Amino acid sequence: MNRRLSALAVLLGGLLGPAGAAAAEPALIAVDLDDDDADGVPDGEQPRAPPAPELLALRAPRGASQAPAAIPAGLRLLVDGSPVKPGAAIPAGARRVEIQAVRAGRSEIALFGEARTISAFEVRAIDGAGRRIDMARSHASLQRTPPDRLGDDPFANLDDPDAIRLLVIGAPEDLPLTLDVHSAAPSGGAIDRLPDVPLGHVRCPEDVAPGLVCGSTRPLRVVADDIDRNHPMIVDRSVKGEVGGALVVALPGGPKVQMIRVAGPRASPLGPLGRTRARLRLVMVRPRAGGPPPMGGDDAGALAIARAEVERANALWGACGVSFGLPEALDVTFVDPPRPHLLAIGCDHGLPASGGAIRVRVDGHEVTAAIAPRARPDAAARAVAAAIGAAGFSVRLSDNPAIGAGAYGTTDVLVRRPGGALATLEPPAAGALSTDATLTACIGAVDLDDGLQHFSDTDAIAGTVEERALLKAFDDGDPSTVDVVMVPSFAGGGRIGESFIFADGGAIRNTIIEDRAGLRADRASFALSHELGHVLLDEPGHPDDFGIDTPTRLMDADAANASAYGPRRLTVDECARAIRQSGAAEPRLGRQSGPVPLLAPWPLAPLGRER
Repeated sequence: MNRRLSALAVLLGGLLGPAGAAAAEPALIAVDLDDDDADGVPDGEQPRAPPAPELLALRAPRGASQAPAAIPAGLRLLVDGSPVKPGAAIPAGARRVEIQAVRAGRSEIALFGEARTISAFEVRAIDGAGRRIDMARSHASLQRTPPDRLGDDPFANLDDPDAIRLLVIGAPEDLPLTLDVHSAAPSGGAIDRLPDVPLGHVRCPEDVAPGLVCGSTRPLRVVADDIDRNHPMIVDRSVKGEVGGALVVALPGGPKVQMIRVAGPRASPLGPLGRTRARLRLVMVRPRAGGPPPMGGDDAGALAIARAEVERANALWGACGVSFGLPEALDVTFVDPPRPHLLAIGCDHGLPASGGAIRVRVDGHEVTAAIAPRARPDAAARAVAAAIGAAGFSVRLSDNPAIGAGAYGTTDVLVRRPGGALATLEPPAAGALSTDATLTACIGAVDLDDGLQHFSDTDAIAGTVEERALLKAFDDGDPSTVDVVMVPSFAGGGRIGESFIFADGGAIRNTIIEDRAGLRADRASFALSHELGHVLLDEPGHPDDFGIDTPTRLMDADAANASAYGPRRLTVDECARAIRQSGAAEPRLGRQSGPVPLLAPWPLAPLGRER
């Protein structure tokens, strides 16, 4: 058996020599049921098969076209990738002549004046319920459940929606004893390897031809990171993977024989979920003008930390088929805290006016706006905006919803110079900003030396004045991106991240703030991944706010645990909700209309040709 397997590794990777040098033993090849060119059609069914290691290359004699070939039903003879019809001649000058197996078993093929024996074995993927997974039309998925022990029968069905068994079908004398399982990145680079995975004898499915036997691996888990990978309970059947990559099956020490791609859950309320992508824009806010970045010591260190945080988010959200793009291509900007450019009319509580005036200095120019009695903050803000605009400045109004303790929504007056730079707002030279007895006005100043003043449950829908001044200064006006703003710290401690979501109806949407404490928490809390969950699910709450406390769920409110049982799991219902709430409109998914989508379909490409 070992000598046969060693010969197979050579046969799959090279060319079969001239007729007189052919080995006496059968040539072994794998049934070609995967999808190397990522077109959704098994390679063994395509009118033109892509090059692949599982094709057996032949060296045809040079010269004129060759005599007709007798081709058995289980094989295809390919010339330059296209199958030759039985009885047709092999044309002279063919660059590639290969044999492709489409069914397991032994066959005789007459070529170049001699008969050759080809023995083909098939590799199938089987899910937890014992169903076959089509390697071309379906996919593997990243693990969404914590490590667990197998039952007494390691080949029995199990309640795990993501683990898969590899079933090998072939002639008794050709079946291998072990397999190597590799995982590849979308780039084609290696991620991980699980060597010498043993095959146990199992009963063959009913569609397997008589005389063939079957061997199976135990259920294999494609996991997100080394914490899952190295858990003692499942270390010998886990391999790290990446959404968009592939699980590659090989014989020990040999090249690929089959593969299955990695995408989202195969079953969900929306059907199979493929791969989608969201775009992140990171803004690194220095604690003071010209100061160091909010973390990392210098810009290069901060960039490395940010990329690692996005890589962790890719790993966890890969369980839903969601990616945030390549960390090395991340859009990152380093900025100073904005100058005071925001005037909040109504501050937080939004009381109506009693009658008076609002006075402010804009780049040293005194501006006064009269406020009529009973005017709401939005009407008063428009009067202020007209007065500032008349002084030659560019003004934008941003209306906020009413907070829990507010009378009406407040309105922010955002002021820029004619060239687009932020203007500087100051109180008047004498007196108060507002002379109105009830309608207040506040200048939004960002001072990060004492931490960013964060929202509470009462004002989460709008954010604090300081948060609004920070976030609205760097708003890029693109609602299809998720803005992630990194700050040194939040005021008061205890907060490591927060998010502003579309469902709240606020002026700030699809925006996340994270501080360096969230980055230090690392895989104990997955702060960025958690806050991205609020945005993609469009859900302000947590599952344990109103249901059973499950500390293994990523969206748990208070879990902090860096083990494989920490807050890192996403349920299939959460995956489906993310697509419904943040994906593109698609009737099949029950999504007809809504906000600008954050998740765009990202079709799989051939390995090494990622788009």
